[in-house]
Amino acid sequence: MAEKKIVSASTGKTLKGAAIKSGQSTVGLRVGAVVLWVAAIVFEVLALMVITEKLILPIFSNLEPLYGGIIFLVLDLICVIIGAQLWKKANHINPMSESNKALFWLWNNMGVIVCAIAFIPFVILLLKDEKADAKTKKFGTIAAVAALLIAGVASYDFNPVSAEQMEAAGLNNVYWTAHGKKFHTHNDCSSLSRSTELVAGSIDEATAAGKESLCSFCEKRDKKLLEAANVQQLPAPKEDKPAQKPAA
Repeated sequence: MAEKKIVSASTGKTLKGAAIKSGQSTVGLRVGAVVLWVAAIVFEVLALMVITEKLILPIFSNLEPLYGGIIFLVLDLICVIIGAQLWKKANHINPMSESNKALFWLWNNMGVIVCAIAFIPFVILLLKDEKADAKTKKFGTIAAVAALLIAGVASYDFNPVSAEQMEAAGLNNVYWTAHGKKFHTHNDCSSLSRSTELVAGSIDEATAAGKESLCSFCEKRDKKLLEAANVQQLPAPKEDKPAQKPAA
């Protein structure tokens, strides 16, 4: 069976991967986050070069190298935090499965990892620099550690969303074709086997597009899935213990 093209009812854009479930593309958010994180690392390098006087910039000619380095650290901090917010927003729109706990944590807290990369090397290299004076090392390290803590807290996702939670909450799309009268809760429904392009959106959007009711095949499939889920959630029956004989 050929792969179906699925487009968003609201934007008209082609959806891929997890975006099919939510109806929103997160490519822009993720690209924006990566660009900002790359910029943060560039600012980290500039901060280190300026503070150790390996790079003299005319714009900071009237400032001590220490202050110029701290300015770049602040820019580093801003880029890390904004990038992390974009990444977290993308994860809440199109979350990944939590079947692999370690991978789930790493993906949701990518901003924390970038945060470490954006400040820890600065501290290590500054402290190892033999030409830097004690004042520069002291205040440069304090500024970098403070930025690391602030960015770390701001980047950490304390309430990550999983694909399983989204599905349980009923936040997935329904799907329909341009000419049919039904909408579907499964894009691989057998009645859609001949369709090459589907539209994904909310039930309200499906109704507005003239789709009258849920496909009977999807309805039966959903009923079976719900019954299976309820069975799995029921507690195991307690075994009757044999009555104890009274002592002679």
